[in-house]
Amino acid sequence: MAEARRTIDLLWFEEPQSRRGRKKGLSLTQVVDAAIALADAEGLDAVSMRRVAQELGVVPMTLYTYVPDKAALLDLMVDALYLRMERSAAGDPGWRERVRTVAGDNRMLYEHHPWAAELSASRPPLGPGLMAKYEHELRAFEGSGLDNVETDSALTFVLGFVQHSARAAVQARAVAERSEQTDAQWWEESGPLLEKVFDRHRYPIAVRVGEAAGAELGGAFNAEHAYAFGLERVLDGLAALIEARPGPGPRAGTRSGPGAGAEA
Repeated sequence: MAEARRTIDLLWFEEPQSRRGRKKGLSLTQVVDAAIALADAEGLDAVSMRRVAQELGVVPMTLYTYVPDKAALLDLMVDALYLRMERSAAGDPGWRERVRTVAGDNRMLYEHHPWAAELSASRPPLGPGLMAKYEHELRAFEGSGLDNVETDSALTFVLGFVQHSARAAVQARAVAERSEQTDAQWWEESGPLLEKVFDRHRYPIAVRVGEAAGAELGGAFNAEHAYAFGLERVLDGLAALIEARPGPGPRAGTRSGPGAGAEA
């Protein structure tokens, strides 16, 4: 409980710079920025109290006068990202486009800071960054007809999809870097071998679909396509829920008839 209170205090309140053991001229913001830069450059595994202290030119014990432990440091890092992230203006009156924009903003966050997608969202940092982000993103569902719990669940659903997509993209890049081949190069090299292995008579559907998908997407997995296709299905699912609500007619952001769920 004491550590949790300490983290909340660090997230919300400025601490006096004169605290005993601190380096003159070094601030908590500089500590957090150094940790973020390290994670951006080398990944989350590189972030430790000792390594961040090294980057700042101080001994590890000095760092502990700013942050109690690595868990608190990670909370501060994520909340700083949330506070600084782009929040696109909700110019479209329809909920669908507003939610699409929220998804895009979060995807861009993970593009710039891939390590953030690795962290669990089950216990987010309860700081000003998170609260500003939550408030902004909830507005995307205003007027949709969802109740409070459904709105929270819908946002969690969207953000979970974006985070999963970001993780998949990071993993695909890591595989390409380890193999020193692009997906297209891997597919070109593996295709002739797979032709010999796959039995068209035994696996007719798998061969037919796999060939078509591979030819269209340039490999077994295409992160851009997976995100675009998946986001539309997420929005379609939410549209089905929203359109089921009683009302005088179709809600803003949806349309009735063939192709319902597409943008207004």
